[in-house]
Amino acid sequence: MQRFRERRPKPVKKTSGTITIRSAPGNRQRAIVNVAGQTFKAAIGRSGTSALKREGDGATPIAAMKLMYGFWRAERLALPPTALPMQRIRGNMLWCDEPKHPAYNRLVRTPFRPSHEEMKRTDGLYDICLVLDWNITARKRHGGSAIFFHLIRPGYPPTAGCVAVSVTDMRRLLRFMRPGMVVRVLG
Repeated sequence: MQRFRERRPKPVKKTSGTITIRSAPGNRQRAIVNVAGQTFKAAIGRSGTSALKREGDGATPIAAMKLMYGFWRAERLALPPTALPMQRIRGNMLWCDEPKHPAYNRLVRTPFRPSHEEMKRTDGLYDICLVLDWNITARKRHGGSAIFFHLIRPGYPPTAGCVAVSVTDMRRLLRFMRPGMVVRVLG
């Protein structure tokens, strides 16, 4: 497989630059993703959506968030074509979710003692994991961390606040995605 920096695939089709996510009728923990006239089912936060996102509340923020970059588990799956910058997940990668730490809502490396998430998960949720610009470029303590667009568990259970889709749908979506594209979560 080629190294990350050498891989620069182009998106398959131009889009309006927006991915829209709406709560599914009758289930606030499910959503419908729409891009370029195509729809996909998704899971969202266990608390549904919220305009007042806080660390640990289990809500998906109602917001327009830019796609920044992503991570993938190269030993588990081949990366589909995408214009997003993607980085291989390594065992020493963590994401800080400790609001009092200077690295809050940032990628950190082991050893790291404050509260964090492991990026190299055993459950496969982050085999493809895209970073949304929620509380990253304009960081606020306790404003919520690690709002990702990632893979779903079987049965579409709710997330901790992220947006999650099947691996098949993620492969399709990646073809449309590019840096700066807006992911708009509606209430």
